[in-house]
Amino acid sequence: MVLQSERGRLKALKKETGKIVGVISDTHSLLRPEALAALQGVDLILHAGDVGNSDVLEGLRGIAPVVAVRGNNDKGQWAEELPQWEVAEIGVVSIYMIHDLKEIDLSPAAAGFQVVVSGHSHQPSIEERKGVLYLNPGSAGPRRFSLPICLARLRISGEAIKAELVNLVDDSNSP
Repeated sequence: MVLQSERGRLKALKKETGKIVGVISDTHSLLRPEALAALQGVDLILHAGDVGNSDVLEGLRGIAPVVAVRGNNDKGQWAEELPQWEVAEIGVVSIYMIHDLKEIDLSPAAAGFQVVVSGHSHQPSIEERKGVLYLNPGSAGPRRFSLPICLARLRISGEAIKAELVNLVDDSNSP
């Protein structure tokens, strides 16, 4: 979902390169201070669903424009405004967003997408398949099992795309 006030800033991103995109998912109503700190300075935030409530999106909008999709746990009128899938464009790079990768109904490579962003599994991953970068930032919300609490950043410069995962909680002392 993109608010009207964000459309102008998003149009500018389509023309520019050298951008940093914050990618977050599965917040489940919890917007951690560590996530807000890790997203400072990004040009755009992509939320891959299971937002939890509209307050999370408002908090993220305080940092940068937000493009969000609806997750399977996003319920209520606020969530009905979120699309099932969305496309974000930064310069010449097209990003397809969907919450659950198993629900994708197109070939991203054939459709011309360079990146696919998804969430749902809470398992962070960066993988390239058929020339397309698949990014799941993991979960930035409540801990699920022993999975890490993290988000991701995309650095886009021209056609070059670099993805990195950012751990939000130090698990080095955990058993």
